[in-house]
Amino acid sequence: MYLYNSATHKKEEFKTHTPGRVEMYTCGPTVYHFAHIGNLRSYIMEDVLEKYLRFAGYDVNRVMNITDVGHLSSDADTGEDKMLKGAKRENKTVMDIAKFYTDAFFDDCRKLNIKTPDVVQPATGCIDEYIKIISRLVDTGYAYLAGGNVYFDSSKLARYYIFNDHDEDDLAVGVREGVEEDSNKRNKNDFVLWFTKSKFEDQALKWDSPWGVGYPGWHIECSGISMKYNGEYLDLHCGGVDNAFPHHTNEIAQSESYLGHPWCPYWFHVHHLNDPAGKMSKSKGEFLTVSLLEEKGYDPLAYRWFCLQSHYRKTLVFSWENLDNAAAAYTKLLNRVAALKPEGDVDRAVFDGYREKFLQQVGNDLNTSMAVTAVFDALKAKTNDATKLAVIGEFDKVLSLSLLEKAAALREKAAQTVQSGGGDYVITGEGDPDIDAKVLARYEAKKAKNFAEADRIRDELKAQGIEVTDVKGGASWKRV
Repeated sequence: MYLYNSATHKKEEFKTHTPGRVEMYTCGPTVYHFAHIGNLRSYIMEDVLEKYLRFAGYDVNRVMNITDVGHLSSDADTGEDKMLKGAKRENKTVMDIAKFYTDAFFDDCRKLNIKTPDVVQPATGCIDEYIKIISRLVDTGYAYLAGGNVYFDSSKLARYYIFNDHDEDDLAVGVREGVEEDSNKRNKNDFVLWFTKSKFEDQALKWDSPWGVGYPGWHIECSGISMKYNGEYLDLHCGGVDNAFPHHTNEIAQSESYLGHPWCPYWFHVHHLNDPAGKMSKSKGEFLTVSLLEEKGYDPLAYRWFCLQSHYRKTLVFSWENLDNAAAAYTKLLNRVAALKPEGDVDRAVFDGYREKFLQQVGNDLNTSMAVTAVFDALKAKTNDATKLAVIGEFDKVLSLSLLEKAAALREKAAQTVQSGGGDYVITGEGDPDIDAKVLARYEAKKAKNFAEADRIRDELKAQGIEVTDVKGGASWKRV
């Protein structure tokens, strides 16, 4: 597999520290509010990446944190703690907020067919790991105490900026929202490892430490959690492009200073989902959620399909029109799969050929648009339906669009008897209620000897690419 590596700014062959095994870490949500669909784009693409790696034969250990403490409203260690902000907004405790929105996040993931990582660790559960790392950084001179807090000293590094190819807007997240400079810092790029007096009065969660009662900074949690569950050598770190600076930059700084050796060679960043007004953000107030899509009648998997049609390193623009187009295309695909008859034997040679081609195409920097194309290629293959269904089912191990399950439900629905005029008239097709209704209307016109109307409906269906065949006791239709 070849992946674009944000740390080297080029596409590279993916190799792991332990052959055949991938230690994978993905930055999880800060659970102070619902995830918006822009956040979830990253998790969808990371899910596809994990499933592709498993599909390719790797043993994957994927770890994700849940941020329930320490993430301030600015990524540059200033402002209010987001968890406390959520608790005040809803007049609940921080832990109540954390549980509610953690559950909501994984409910959204379930609806989007996003697999739960092998390890999910709330930040509040690894305080001892953070203290151990920070203590060594202080002892070795990579960290210092000032104003009651512990800071990482970025001047000790030969190279601090790692992801300097990102857009200026992406790199500016650390100084947004009117952030004031922290006067305790020796250098502008220094960052907090442990808070005590700073923001202390309002902090709901706090622990004893060698530097006083306080709480960890946001950046240290991912290093501590990853080292606990992935070990000292991480193969692949994932997140949204807005995590690259300062969050991932700071993770590298503190982790490699602590370990004394390179930490993670491959960095995978998913670009933004924008709405017509710009990048989606919770700070704008109302924002789009999976629940809102459902309320408007969309299948959440239509949104997953929408994301898969674009490359993860391209900014994706959301609009209702774009989602409508994606939903229509997804429905059409399901209907085409439903039209296949699950009968006969699978041609293993054809199956293996398509699988190998899929591995190569999608393995070129997680090219999901080619994965989508591969499904349509399988539908057009010169082979039997059983083989086509087997190939599509194999691809869906990576795409997770529930193609076979939803197609089977449509097939069952299409086989149901349609009642008309007191008699039974069976329509079989691809499970499209609108087409079924027109075929039924054509039958009723013929039954009433209104042949002109029956011919008109037939011509209308033909113009839509629908071929209707009359059979005993009903009709069968298909797209041609």
